[in-house]
Amino acid sequence: MNDRKFAPKGRRRDGKPFKKAEKSAGRPARRDRDSATDGPVILYGWHSVSMALANPARRIRKLTLTENAAKRLADENIATRVAPEIVRPQEIDRQLAPDAVHQGLLAEADPLPSPDIEDLAPEGMVLVLDQITDPHNVGAILRSAAAFAVKAIVTTARHSPEATGVLAKAASGALELVPVITVQNLARALTALNERGFQTVGLDSEGSEDLSEVALREPLALVLGAEGKGLRQLTRETCSVVARLDMPGEIKSLNVSNAAVLSLYVGASRLGLMKR
Repeated sequence: MNDRKFAPKGRRRDGKPFKKAEKSAGRPARRDRDSATDGPVILYGWHSVSMALANPARRIRKLTLTENAAKRLADENIATRVAPEIVRPQEIDRQLAPDAVHQGLLAEADPLPSPDIEDLAPEGMVLVLDQITDPHNVGAILRSAAAFAVKAIVTTARHSPEATGVLAKAASGALELVPVITVQNLARALTALNERGFQTVGLDSEGSEDLSEVALREPLALVLGAEGKGLRQLTRETCSVVARLDMPGEIKSLNVSNAAVLSLYVGASRLGLMKR
């Protein structure tokens, strides 16, 4: 990824190659959330790192802190779990892109496991992302998903950003809260959701009716496409219904992360999830 100067592929500063994250045991379909990553997950910033430290399912390999960040963790009773390396801020700066806001925290961690669609309880809402590749957008969507208690995000193994670096920073800790289900074939995943009783609603500007007028029911899967391309044809055909978001202003289209939070609000309101 281009948000950090070091990349998992290649060699570490000590000359040793990165090791691939160990695969979790269990059914073959289960895989790490960022299975495309050949190395550790890179987390930086207060929310990303502190939430990872508070998540017992997240194995921390290495933790680099400034003195101020270490003091803040101690003041908030957040255990570091591994012995941190205390450095000056400039040392963390050198390991990240110039625009990375690390707030004195940098961690290397193992990927989190990805559940299977069969593990999903048929309740609440899930989000399905059809080849959304911008890590800022996916991170923002994850943050909104956590705010609306989304049960999981379904995304493709290919044509989706790694769950590390700038995505994790944009998610502001939501990676630790919302399960990410990685699938090889999105149409088959949507078919599986349909078979499990989910109402699969694709969001597209050419949808047949406004989302606010669709008879929504639980469990609900909202399907979002990439900016520009939108939903792929097979994705549209596999959804139960394709709806649009009507707006009164001159601009009729939204950034995909904004469309996600708006559709989540409509869905949560219509399903009565806001009061739970």
